[in-house]
Amino acid sequence: MTNAPRPAPRTATVARKTSETDIRVALTLDGSGTAKVSTGLGFLDHMLTALAKHSRVDLELSCTGDLHIDDHHTAEDCALALGQALDDALGDRAGIARFAHAYAPLDEALARVVIDLSGRPFSSVTIPFVREMLGDIATENITHFFQSFATTARLTLHVDLIRGENDHHKAEACFKALALALRNAIAPDPTAGMPSTKGTLS
Repeated sequence: MTNAPRPAPRTATVARKTSETDIRVALTLDGSGTAKVSTGLGFLDHMLTALAKHSRVDLELSCTGDLHIDDHHTAEDCALALGQALDDALGDRAGIARFAHAYAPLDEALARVVIDLSGRPFSSVTIPFVREMLGDIATENITHFFQSFATTARLTLHVDLIRGENDHHKAEACFKALALALRNAIAPDPTAGMPSTKGTLS
C-alpha cells in the first residue's frame, strides 16, 4: 500500500524594491488566517489583516515607503506585490474552484465581490466614498489598491458597494467580501483539473 503524494504547498515570497518602496511579502494560501502586516499606513494594515483573517491565508507583509510624499506609492506597490505573491502561489491554477462571489455586511454597509482567477487582469471597482481620507490613506487609493491587486494577481475582479453610509464600514465590507470570495476561488477542487475549456488559464 502506497501513500498518495501530498500536494505541494501553495506558498510564495516576493521582494519588490523601487526608489519609492521596499516591500517583502510571504503568502501561504492554505493557512489559518494569521497576519503580520506593517505598511506604514494604519488603515491599510487593518484592511490587510482582515483580508488574511477571512480568506484563511497566512500573510506577512512589510513595506517601507515614501510616505513623506503621500500614501499612493505604498498603497499601490503593496497591492502589486500581494497580487504577484498570489499569482506565484497559485502556480498553473490547476485543481482550484476558480470562480467565486461573496457578500459581506458591516452594520449598514453591504459589499459584493465577484472574482474569476482567469489569468487575465480586469477590475471594476465601485465604492462611493464621501470622505477624502480614512485614517492615513486617501479613499481613492483604496479603490486603486483593488485595481492594482487585480493586475498582478491576473484575475477578474468586480467590487461593488451595494449600500452604506459610514466610509470605514464601506471599505472594510469590501475587503471582507474580497477575502470570502478569494477563499472560495482558491479552494482546491480535485475534480476541476485545469478549470478552463482552453486547457490553460492565461
